Amino acid sequence: MNLKPINTFFLLLLLWPATSVLSQNCTNLGQTPGTAFPVCGTTVFHQTTVPLCSTNNIAVPGCGGDGAAYQNKNPYYYRFTCYVAGTLGFLIHPLAANEDYDWQLWDITGRDPNEIFLNVSLVVTGNWAGTYGNTGASASGVNFIQCASDPADNKPSFAAMPNLIAGHQYLLMISHFTDGQSGYDLSFGGGTGSITDPLIPKGISAKADCDGQSVTIKLNKKVKCNSLTAAGSEFSILPAVTTVIGATPDSCTGSFDFDELTLFFAGPVSNGTYDIVINKGTDNNTLLDNCDNAIADGDRISFTYAAPVPIFADSIGATACTIDSVKIYFPKKILCSSIAPNGSDFSVSGPTPVTVVSASGNCVNGKTPYILVKFANPIYTKGTYLLTLKAGDDGTVVIDECGQQTPVQTLPFTTADTVNADFSYRLSYGCLSDTVFFDHNGAHDVNKWTWVVNVKDTARTQQIVRVFPANSINNIELNVTNGVCTDTSFKLITLNNEVKADFTMDRITCPEDALPVINTSSGSIDSYRWNFDIIGSSNLKDPPPFLWPTLGRESYYTVKLTVYNFTLNCSDSARKTLTVLDHCFIDVPTAFTPNNDGLNDGFHPHNALKADNYTFKVFNRWGQLIFQSRNWQEKWDGTIKGVKQAPGVYVWMLSYTERVTGKQVFRKGTVMLIR
Repeated sequence: MNLKPINTFFLLLLLWPATSVLSQNCTNLGQTPGTAFPVCGTTVFHQTTVPLCSTNNIAVPGCGGDGAAYQNKNPYYYRFTCYVAGTLGFLIHPLAANEDYDWQLWDITGRDPNEIFLNVSLVVTGNWAGTYGNTGASASGVNFIQCASDPADNKPSFAAMPNLIAGHQYLLMISHFTDGQSGYDLSFGGGTGSITDPLIPKGISAKADCDGQSVTIKLNKKVKCNSLTAAGSEFSILPAVTTVIGATPDSCTGSFDFDELTLFFAGPVSNGTYDIVINKGTDNNTLLDNCDNAIADGDRISFTYAAPVPIFADSIGATACTIDSVKIYFPKKILCSSIAPNGSDFSVSGPTPVTVVSASGNCVNGKTPYILVKFANPIYTKGTYLLTLKAGDDGTVVIDECGQQTPVQTLPFTTADTVNADFSYRLSYGCLSDTVFFDHNGAHDVNKWTWVVNVKDTARTQQIVRVFPANSINNIELNVTNGVCTDTSFKLITLNNEVKADFTMDRITCPEDALPVINTSSGSIDSYRWNFDIIGSSNLKDPPPFLWPTLGRESYYTVKLTVYNFTLNCSDSARKTLTVLDHCFIDVPTAFTPNNDGLNDGFHPHNALKADNYTFKVFNRWGQLIFQSRNWQEKWDGTIKGVKQAPGVYVWMLSYTERVTGKQVFRKGTVMLIR
């Protein structure tokens, strides 16, 4: 695409022709996504003229907001299927040296081709450079989409060859941005993939019409429209009871190829079996696919004709679980106009009442191969039901494509019970673990069970037993089926009956302070028993703070809590050790002896339990900081990084806030290290 961002006058000249063409919709074959040229990888497309038109804007990945008008302007489209995965190379060769063609490739597998105008995710690659001359996909191309540019910029005009996926269908658009053009040649090759269909065309079925005047032929692949003569000279009939006088393909008004056609006879055939023989027609070929492969001369397709008689329905389609409709299939197509929309052509009887509320078909050209009969409510009950075809509100039973009214008839169909996966469980409580018994009642012919316990544990029996911690949350899932119907049930089982004793308290206290304890026990607890060593006890859940005796020395006690569940005969206990200091007067010793004899081996302030914002520092004789702590229980061991320090005098500094009074204290002094 030529884009010259220079001045307003030139920009108006650039946009004027694009605006003038916008009103000319693309209608010619090959100029819309749905009528694209079918591609054979060996074909060279020689386009000498391209009708001028434009219909839609096109999204180009990576090129938004650059001011260029990306459109399917003056386009031709080419569709192809990848038969062997690999890279695709192709060349677009302008027939004039100063022309620039743009192109974009989409993967339209399973898509309506017109989605290319809406779904940018379908884009595979492309090139919109304004560079004159050859363009396409090659081994030396860039691995991105080149946006619109000025020809003088000489931007890359080739993209890297895209990787095609076997079985995927692709759509290539080639566009000319300006209105005057000389055309181009398009050829494919150079990649490792293949877009050439290896399948040889042939006929696969033939079906006579109701009056024996025509027969419809289906082919195994599409063939070129221009390889068929209007008179059907490529076909004859054996025995030669009549002659073929015309042939009409099903899709050549909007496409280049077809895979179904109708042959017309000079006179009707009578009851019997016939062969349609494929010959070379007046155009000296049979039928040619897009690679010019021909159906073999002399190939035959058999068909049987029988004068129309009333037909019976073939069958009712397979029923699933909780059905609210059934499909009735017929050996011939049914006229949609003969189906009463309110379903009055049908009635249902069986173990439970069923009301028909509507009937419809999958109508194509006014005919359907089956009828869908809808019910007012789903059928939940197992049993055999009878569907009756009868005269509807219009006075007739449904009519087939040959104009024959179907006879009144009754067809059976069976239903399965709707299953329910809800399950029951029974608990057997223990002290540390609980046993749970799970059971499904097996109703409605359930014959398979799948239990999923806490995601990873599975079982496939009707009943299961599991043991869980007495304090746990457990996810239980059950899937059941009777071979037709399925259901799933979920339950969350929360167990919290474990008796667990626990409490919190300070581990060090002053002799003048009562000790508070906080009960954090859990589970189903009936009774509590506190023992404050041998000094006191309590049966309260939350006893008051306990005051310890003053002995004038540091003492050690055990606090124990025992909890009970008398119903389960369970108990548990927790105990913690308490240190009661000899006093809580903060003082600093004047000497210590770090000789590992267990006596006076560390240096720190004594009993600074009630010192908040505590900081303690030790310095050597040169003023170097050699120890520091914010924990009053940490002691200096007379070393620096494991190296013993020399005996002598050291300086200490202590700062803290008295917890009770809030008074800030700063003290300093010396200590003698003795070895």
